[in-house]
Amino acid sequence: MNDRIFVPALADHRLTPFYDATVSLMTCERTWRRAFVRQIAPEPRDVILDVGCGTGTLAIMLKQACPSASVYGTDPDPEVLSRAELKARDAGVLVHLSQGFAEGTASVADANRPNKVVSSLVLHQIPLEWKRETLASTFAALRSGGELHVADYGEQKSPLMKFAFRQVQALDGVSNTQPNADGILPQLMRDAGFSQVQENTVIPTPTGSISLYSAVRL
Repeated sequence: MNDRIFVPALADHRLTPFYDATVSLMTCERTWRRAFVRQIAPEPRDVILDVGCGTGTLAIMLKQACPSASVYGTDPDPEVLSRAELKARDAGVLVHLSQGFAEGTASVADANRPNKVVSSLVLHQIPLEWKRETLASTFAALRSGGELHVADYGEQKSPLMKFAFRQVQALDGVSNTQPNADGILPQLMRDAGFSQVQENTVIPTPTGSISLYSAVRL
């Protein structure tokens, strides 16, 4: 087991029960998650790994969008994984969940080599070194021709979005979040070896703009 200390939902274990409601209210979640699922476009033969799956919202939506796809989720927090299991059960879908750190994606994916790796609202809250390790591990995990899809706070391009993003920085820390706000994610993806890196959509929210990225391992 990785001995690193993970960042819990909303940065505090005591707030975990309020995570889903807070994300829904403060990030226009329905809008960006639906757009993200359309971008990922799950297909019957896909093996999809959701890195930092949290309470399982995205993984469940992907399975509902394409019941024949194989969907896996990993997260270091056992409490949110328990919530994800309950949500999947209530939704009547099978999502394979396991405990693991984002930086260890390659080892988590060994048994089920994914052709798509997805991640949402994870990279902004971890240190720059871990962002690099996560993307490098994701590249190693993917099959040749596999796709990376990321939904996260990206470059905050307007004064209004920069101001709104201060709420996230107050919660997750300036040092971890500022690289995202400066627009570093596409370059980090290229540094990890990914090609065809694109910022496809930018969605304004009450806590800053969320960008939907895609990239390919050739």
